[in-house]
Amino acid sequence: MCGRYAASRRPEDLAGLFEVEKWVPEETLAPDWNVAPTKSVYAVLERPLKDAADRRPVRQLRALRWGLVPSWAKSPEGAAKMINARSETVHEKPSFRRAFESRRCLLPADGYYEWVTGAQERELEEKGRRKRTRKQPYFVTPVDGSVMAMAGVYEFWRDPTLPPDHPQAWWATCSVITTEAETEPFAMATPSGSVERGAVEPGPRSLAEIHPRMPLLLTPDRWEAWLDPARTDPEELRGLLAPPPPGLVRAYPVATAVSDVRNNGPELLTELAAPEESTLF
Repeated sequence: MCGRYAASRRPEDLAGLFEVEKWVPEETLAPDWNVAPTKSVYAVLERPLKDAADRRPVRQLRALRWGLVPSWAKSPEGAAKMINARSETVHEKPSFRRAFESRRCLLPADGYYEWVTGAQERELEEKGRRKRTRKQPYFVTPVDGSVMAMAGVYEFWRDPTLPPDHPQAWWATCSVITTEAETEPFAMATPSGSVERGAVEPGPRSLAEIHPRMPLLLTPDRWEAWLDPARTDPEELRGLLAPPPPGLVRAYPVATAVSDVRNNGPELLTELAAPEESTLF
């Protein structure tokens, strides 16, 4: 899954990286090294500009609320539980189906956090039973330092308790699409710039050893097709859900301070020489 991530790049930089045509300075977000559900996050999407005579889709950088609220929902309660959509079922789940067909986006990140548990505790977690109190967080990030583009879907929800002209009458919300975690060994950058596979002991050797799910990461060659709102055929769209080539990311242990959402700062990304918490590794 993806329940916490870091996003510290400036909107000007994201606009250049994603070839954005339109972004509103008033929607500028502060760098966030501990993005949690219901926070505002940047999303790259394509849709016609509001009230524009030209109805062509325009690539935009927008601020959305993380935690999708379906358009038919009676209230936004439960949005914090709608932060992820499974790639295997996003095309058929009522909460995500319409968004998947016509409102897809990219969620830029520096990387995401995942927590490792012991073998027995992890088995209970996968069965939906009691979770362990303390876990070791890992930060997963592109091995080459590039931006991480997570596949997402977004939706609009009208708050019936507010008048139509109220600035908060409409909510724009989103979810991260997840897929099965990679089982290939991690890629590691060497001083010469080449890439090797393996892991620094002690530690997990692949994403699957950290958690069975991961965000669906899209490489730049797939951004245009994913964002294109003219693509609406569900079967064709399912072909866009293929995971990227393995070995594009690495993971390293970080301080357990990130487990408290009140903590926020670049120090949360500092790589530790060894895990703070004892796990199956």
